[in-house]
Amino acid sequence: MFNFEPDLIRQIKVLIVDDDPDVRELLSEILAEEDYLVETAVDGMEALDKLESFKPDLILTDYQMPRMDGITLCKVVKNNPETIDVGVILITGFNDFEVRVQGLSAGADDFLSKPVMLPELKARIKSLAKAKLYHDFLKEYQKSLEKEVEKKAAELMKANLALRLAYKELEDLSLEIVYRLARAAEYRDEHTGNHIQRISLYCVAIGKRLGLTERQLDLLRYGSILHDIGKLGIPDEVLLKPGSLTPEEWEIMKKHTIIGAEMLKGTRIAYLKAGEKIALYHHERWDGKGYPFGVKGENIPIIARIVSVADVFDALTSKRPYREAMDTETAFEIIASGKGTQFDPLIVDTFLDIKQQILEIKELFKDEGESHLFSLIKSLREHKNSKNSS
Repeated sequence: MFNFEPDLIRQIKVLIVDDDPDVRELLSEILAEEDYLVETAVDGMEALDKLESFKPDLILTDYQMPRMDGITLCKVVKNNPETIDVGVILITGFNDFEVRVQGLSAGADDFLSKPVMLPELKARIKSLAKAKLYHDFLKEYQKSLEKEVEKKAAELMKANLALRLAYKELEDLSLEIVYRLARAAEYRDEHTGNHIQRISLYCVAIGKRLGLTERQLDLLRYGSILHDIGKLGIPDEVLLKPGSLTPEEWEIMKKHTIIGAEMLKGTRIAYLKAGEKIALYHHERWDGKGYPFGVKGENIPIIARIVSVADVFDALTSKRPYREAMDTETAFEIIASGKGTQFDPLIVDTFLDIKQQILEIKELFKDEGESHLFSLIKSLREHKNSKNSS
């Protein structure tokens, strides 16, 4: 794979370590002629001093030297993470088998026997130099890969952050759509903005007690405020009629469940999908006598069963043009009486268990009268009707 010669890449640095000056001089001349960069040391101690400054690729060292011999030098070099890759050729006697075993244990990469033969010297140094170049290349290649990985990781983190920001922006946009739809329905009804706030908070309080996940609670929190979105499709003379509805008018009013589901149908926004289910099923009854389909029991989505209880309680305790608000104790009794018939028994029990929390929500978001916009719309309608009658 890697087909290159040392002299085509860079000069290989060789540190010659020998206590005989004639040997050092001879070896230096031979290697210099082969285009190696050469430095010398008289023993292992001096060689260690020159490791940092010269940074050799190879060390050619005699075995027997004063102060520090070649095997000890080899051990020091090979046990240092900074110099472990430096190649070490140990020069020994021809029959020094025991010395060679010690050298291998110390980490020596190759051996030369005395007297050193010139062709063998050149061949072994060239072979070890090539191996050192391969190793250096792989180290640099690994470093470049690590840098590339770090770069790609940083790019991925940046892209991930951008996606998260985009997702957050889309989620915020989804919630804005939900609120605007809910407010649009509210402005056509007698409810105030606090009505949808109470419904949402009642539902979340029930859902928490039931042990729903945070994701389910979010869908309930935002989907519940769309329960009456279908009233946008109900004519004013039915929706805003101050008295009781005729059977025909009541059939028209009941269609707000189907209209609401149709308005939200086909969306990819999770909150609107939840709103679709709630809008369609929140008037179904546990006993199957509700509308629009007469679905019963657990076939009714749990989020719709929760909204059903919250919506009835809020309707009972809120003032309407045709009646006063009911006191909360009576409203709780009516909810309790619907257990197992109109409402899911578990949800009724849960609702009654958190009665104090429900009362706190109601007090915190109590109605202070009709919303300003609704009052304006109603006065304009009355003005228009009086003109038409005259």
